[in-house]
Amino acid sequence: MSSDATRPAVPAHLQLGKPPLEVLERLFRACDIRDPRVIVGPRVGEDAAVVDLGDRYLVAKVDPITFVAEEIGWYAVHINANDLAVRGARPCWFLMTLLLPEGRADEKLLESIFAQVQDACRAIGATLVGGHTEVTQGLDRPILAGAMLGEVEKDRLVTTAGARPGDAVLLTKGIAVEGTSILARECDGLLALRGVAPEVRERARGFLHRPGISVLPDARIAQRAARVHAMHDPTEGGLATGLLELALAAGAGLRIERSAIPVLPECQALCEALGLDPLGVIASGALLLTCPPEQADRLVAAWEAEGIAGRIIGTVTRPEEGCRLVEAGGEVPLPRFARDEVARLFDEGSPPAELKS
Repeated sequence: MSSDATRPAVPAHLQLGKPPLEVLERLFRACDIRDPRVIVGPRVGEDAAVVDLGDRYLVAKVDPITFVAEEIGWYAVHINANDLAVRGARPCWFLMTLLLPEGRADEKLLESIFAQVQDACRAIGATLVGGHTEVTQGLDRPILAGAMLGEVEKDRLVTTAGARPGDAVLLTKGIAVEGTSILARECDGLLALRGVAPEVRERARGFLHRPGISVLPDARIAQRAARVHAMHDPTEGGLATGLLELALAAGAGLRIERSAIPVLPECQALCEALGLDPLGVIASGALLLTCPPEQADRLVAAWEAEGIAGRIIGTVTRPEEGCRLVEAGGEVPLPRFARDEVARLFDEGSPPAELKS
């Protein structure tokens, strides 16, 4: 009879949300890219693929919307467009795969989602060019996976890997725009029970549109105002994970001032009520960027002139210095979140359907 020590280990199940960065990094290193036209392929921290078309680059991204059921068409277009924006690219063509739950979907729902997609495409100058739609077994909500294609002039391409030691690290708007909207929409009943004021919940619901989850304006202003070295879209895992992804991509360290990170008041209120850390909440809607330190103040002023808040939150350092967070009591390692805080909430006995009002 075999002992426990000789039994093969049972593989651990992946948790809800994005797999650990270390797992993704290992998988990406094993990808065999034989086409020399691939300029940026699958890499941790790089938001979109880049392919050389001769006179310009094609930039491509695929991303699903899974945490929310409301306004998924608007979400899908902007989330995918953001990953092109941080490459310096223009989002041009959108495709979607829309899966609808059996027994719960009707033509009214379908028409609503298509209208959201069309409205979002018009807002950014993109066009819906195709995709696939079906009713699918086993779903309790619509799932929309979007793909955005765009183009960028070769001398305007920006990557996450471009961050350099000495660069200033900047952030627009604050955290966590998308996550706050998701929590307000999916957990309204629980938030009410825990004493979050109706006006706070209502403002948080509206974060999808104000301040909005698009970073296209933020990125365009940045490229006009400064010599941008790197841009990144902090999504699942929040700002902390976005910063770690930037450091991994660039082979650099970071020194981030916690007091400089703008946590939006509504985000703070919802996170306190639900026991979440704002640094780990999905943070689309904020642009993470590095540039030469002497240009940082000028860039913040350019954003603010267009009504976009911007902050200098830290510095890129040498890789041997690691990723550090400066707090009142001293420096600590930048926190690592095994999964997004919203995913953790939904996975720990609180599925979205039970949290709604």
